[in-house]
Amino acid sequence: MSPGDPGATYDRAYFDHWYRDQGFGSRAVLRRKVAYAVAAAEYLLARPLRSVLDVGCGEGPWQPVLADLRPRATYVGVDPSSYAVERFGARRHLRLGAFGELGRAVPAEEGPFDLIVCVDVLGYVEDADVAPGLAAIAARLGGVALIEVFTAEDQFEGDVEHYRARPSARYERWFADARLARLGPNLFVGRALRPVLSTLEGPLGP
Repeated sequence: MSPGDPGATYDRAYFDHWYRDQGFGSRAVLRRKVAYAVAAAEYLLARPLRSVLDVGCGEGPWQPVLADLRPRATYVGVDPSSYAVERFGARRHLRLGAFGELGRAVPAEEGPFDLIVCVDVLGYVEDADVAPGLAAIAARLGGVALIEVFTAEDQFEGDVEHYRARPSARYERWFADARLARLGPNLFVGRALRPVLSTLEGPLGP
């Protein structure tokens, strides 16, 4: 969770506070979330997972879990935290990049990715950076995206100081503009996979 809010400092103290001292780095919760995303992608792709892009990856905690579950899958993590990339970059395949600059951090030719992860990130991104970041995700998505965000209608625990409590309708508009269609709990597909989905596998809503 370090998408590059200019008012926040995503250094070691930040990660220690929220993910270790406050307990938001639960290994059991993380493993369930990773397994959920992997299963959803593999079910809809009808094959084993091959590639993962983690946007706003922080210290890259998804990487070791994915390496355990799917050792043959490649993983790329992108985060604006210099601390996270300096400490974990070589070991967990992380690179420096903010959400709105994803198009530069991950060239289009590196995709498409079977699974793109963007967990607990969008609420900390400035308005001007949301659309270009989502457009870059959509352009690199070959399978399923797990995009987790709380809205103004939700209650949650965590870093609320830098959180932007936006209405759900605004996110729905941004997702629609990026051609990202929601399938279920935080799951989205783009143009690559949507045509092969059956009627009841397809996007929610009209």
